[in-house]
Amino acid sequence: MARPHVVVVPYPGSGNINPVLQLAKLLHRHGVYVTFVNTEHNRRRVQATEGAGAGAVRDESYLTNGYLEKTVIDWIPGMPPICLGDFSSFLRTTNPNDFGLRFNESEANKCTTAGALILNTFDSLEADVLAALRAEYPRMYTVGPLGSLLRQNLDSAAADDSTGLSLWKQDAGCLAWLEAQEPRSVVYVNFGSHTVLTPEQLAEFAWDNLVCGGGPAVLPPDFTAATAGRCHVTAWCPQEQVLRHPAVGCFLTHSGWNSTCESVSAGVPMVCWPGFSDQYTNCKYACEVWGVGVRLDAEVRREQVAAHVREAMGSEVMRRRAAKRKEEAETATSPGGSSSENLLSMVRELSSGNNEEVKK
Repeated sequence: MARPHVVVVPYPGSGNINPVLQLAKLLHRHGVYVTFVNTEHNRRRVQATEGAGAGAVRDESYLTNGYLEKTVIDWIPGMPPICLGDFSSFLRTTNPNDFGLRFNESEANKCTTAGALILNTFDSLEADVLAALRAEYPRMYTVGPLGSLLRQNLDSAAADDSTGLSLWKQDAGCLAWLEAQEPRSVVYVNFGSHTVLTPEQLAEFAWDNLVCGGGPAVLPPDFTAATAGRCHVTAWCPQEQVLRHPAVGCFLTHSGWNSTCESVSAGVPMVCWPGFSDQYTNCKYACEVWGVGVRLDAEVRREQVAAHVREAMGSEVMRRRAAKRKEEAETATSPGGSSSENLLSMVRELSSGNNEEVKK
């Protein structure tokens, strides 16, 4: 059943606003989606009257005092209840005019003017949120995971070259190293192209017998000696091929969307350490909605890293869930699957002479 939605428009006087606001809060507590309309004049009066207290949305302490974790948003169509801290880091600002916040707002609003949206996901992975989005954007093409879909459309000779452009020289030697390892015995660690680790963080990750990208020179010397012959360190690697290798047992990741999709496609459980943008939301879904990952605290501690890696490597429940998601991704990208059919539908639409903008 669709969630009821009421628009509350009180007469703009204090004696009228307050009881109607109380009614709106009661309705919201009972599951009603509420839009409360206030006048710009009254909004400015509230700001002028309450000063700094009116914008806590302005008190820097709210970024660190637990407010992000305790504040639960339960009214977004298609999404489960989610704490404020699991949204994009672009929302973590006390400045209502923050450039990143307003830029993201502008980009989201521009999506409503696009002829269609192309999303790197597949229907069964995010069924509820995609259904909610389709109510707003009826022309939407889910064509992911793109790496899997591309491999389905290539012959076997070209399939392993499907990853495309890399801004760094990739080390194919890591694949040869993986060939010598036991099935599901390797922890693959990659925090993407933007994450910067402090020496202290690197040491905490490394001393769980894990290896972080950047080359041997940045690792603690005693760690390098202690793990000789048991690890392979490289500046960059063909990630999709690594994740699909049977030797890989789990993925220690920053939870970027590309990495998340690739891990889901490979059926590899994740240990998540988000730190930027949508990584927090991706981590929330991987760990709490799909059940294929566990989340590390922001402050890295080697004991927690070790415990979470053991859980991801050893949990049969998590492995079964990851295998199920892999199967769903393969179904979606195979001929006749939802992503495959959406791709063909998009091509037909483009070929029909429709010149409307298609926005990714």
